[in-house]
Amino acid sequence: MDEIRILIVDDHALFRQGVRKMLEMEEDFLVVGEASTGKDAFDQAMALMPDVVLMDIKMPDIDGVEVTRNLCRDMPHVKILFCTMYEDDEFVFAGLKAGGRGYIVKESNTETMVRAIRAVANGEVLLSPGVAEKVLRLFSNAMEGSSLGIKLPYDHLTERELEVLTLIGKGNNNRQIACHLSISEKTVKNHISNIFSKLHICDRTQAVIYAIRNGLVKI
Repeated sequence: MDEIRILIVDDHALFRQGVRKMLEMEEDFLVVGEASTGKDAFDQAMALMPDVVLMDIKMPDIDGVEVTRNLCRDMPHVKILFCTMYEDDEFVFAGLKAGGRGYIVKESNTETMVRAIRAVANGEVLLSPGVAEKVLRLFSNAMEGSSLGIKLPYDHLTERELEVLTLIGKGNNNRQIACHLSISEKTVKNHISNIFSKLHICDRTQAVIYAIRNGLVKI
C-alpha cells in the first residue's frame, strides 16, 4: 500500500497531538508535520510536499479557506481535507469552492477520519453526512426545476459523459469508473477532461456538487 504523507493544520496543540497519535497507528500514514497558523501551513506544505493536508477553517492569521486557495494554485497535486468544528453553510461552501476535496467535522470518529484521508488521497471526494445534506438542500431549487422540464445545463453532454459525471458524483475514482463502464482509464480521463471543459468546472469536488445540484446523484 502506498504511503500517504499528511500535514496536520490546527491552532490547538492538543487536537494536533491527538490526531497525530491516531493517524500514526495506520501503517500507510506518515505525518510529516504540524502547523498552527495559516502561513506556517502554506510554508510547511511547500517544504514537506504532503499528499493530504488536514485543514482547520479558522486560524489566528490566514484562514483555512485562503490557505487552501493558495495551495490549490501553487501545489495542485496536494489534496485538502477540511476537519473543523464549523458546519455552517458559509464555511462549508467556501471551503469546497476554494478547492477542498473533503469536509468532515471534528466530532467524527477515527474510522471516518481515516476513510476520508484515504479517499481524498485517492482523488475521491468525501463529505460528512451533515455537510452532504447541506449541499443537497442548497441546490434543491435547481433539482425541482429539472423535474418541471426546464432545460438542464448538462443536456449538451454525450450519453457517455453523463454516465461518467454521475459516477464521479457517487464518489467513484477513475479505475472504478473504467471497470463499471468497461473502458480504459485513459478513456475515462478524456471524458472527464471534456466534462470539465463543457461545464466550466475545474476539479472533482465541483463535479460532485454539480451532479448533486442537477439531480444526477441523490444523497
